Amino acid sequence: MFAALPLLALPVIAYTLIAVIVGAQDGMTIKLFTIHMPTGADWGVALGDLLLAASLMVLFIELLKSTASRRIAIINHSLSVTLFIVCLIEFLLAPGFATSTFFLITLMVLLDMLAGFLVTIVSARRDVDDDGTRSRL
Repeated sequence: MFAALPLLALPVIAYTLIAVIVGAQDGMTIKLFTIHMPTGADWGVALGDLLLAASLMVLFIELLKSTASRRIAIINHSLSVTLFIVCLIEFLLAPGFATSTFFLITLMVLLDMLAGFLVTIVSARRDVDDDGTRSRL
């Protein structure tokens, strides 16, 4: 059953916890560490940057999951739509969620939702020929 859950719920939950405990505006700008670049410049990595990088990795895993054609994929698509609606409502109505970091996470949830539907449609089209018989691929 856990395979049906969209993994992008994890960054959304992490953002929500940070927004509730620390405050989104302050929490996302907390510098975690600094990397000294060969050019002499310092690259400061904030919590929001790390959350976005983790979200991108989770999006990649979700896109790989969407290529599997199992019955559980329908449940995953439904939960992805629900997650996107929740993210959109939070972004539009909750003041702590009106940040660029959460907008980009919401955009990743949208892309996951659309990719899941597109992959399912393409694989279903490939499985069924025009005359209604199953293909032997």
